[in-house]
Amino acid sequence: MTATPVETPKVETSKDRLRLWVRLLRATRVIEGDLRLRLISQFNTTLPRFDVMAALFRQPEGMLMSDLSRFLLVSNGNVTGIVDRLVEDGFVQRSRRDGDRRTSMVQLTDAGQELFREMATAHEGWIDELLRGVSAADAQALAGMLKSFRSEWEDHH
Repeated sequence: MTATPVETPKVETSKDRLRLWVRLLRATRVIEGDLRLRLISQFNTTLPRFDVMAALFRQPEGMLMSDLSRFLLVSNGNVTGIVDRLVEDGFVQRSRRDGDRRTSMVQLTDAGQELFREMATAHEGWIDELLRGVSAADAQALAGMLKSFRSEWEDHH
């Protein structure tokens, strides 16, 4: 009787993490590209505009421009241009905080809230469609893993 050797799995931690990063990046790029096309074709808007409106929707009382750019992880200049166009379109309003001319609060108008609700409903459906191959249990597990990962590295940067 000849015993078959049991293979021990290789431990390639850094390579495994690199492969994970590449897969996450590819998935993000594919999904983001699809979302960009859908937002422009169905709502004549861009993903950055959607992101600004989403952040403001979560804060109905409004946000300081500096807090908005920090939340979105983009420069003040990038946010200012997007907010300017949203103001022109009637979806966002600016106000001064406590009369301070240096600080600007921004918040969604009623029209902005209505538009964002429509876009958010469509967006949720698109994501559900694009990730239909991921079970609810796997989605919850992966989201939990990524949440703990986020809290681990966010504190260091």
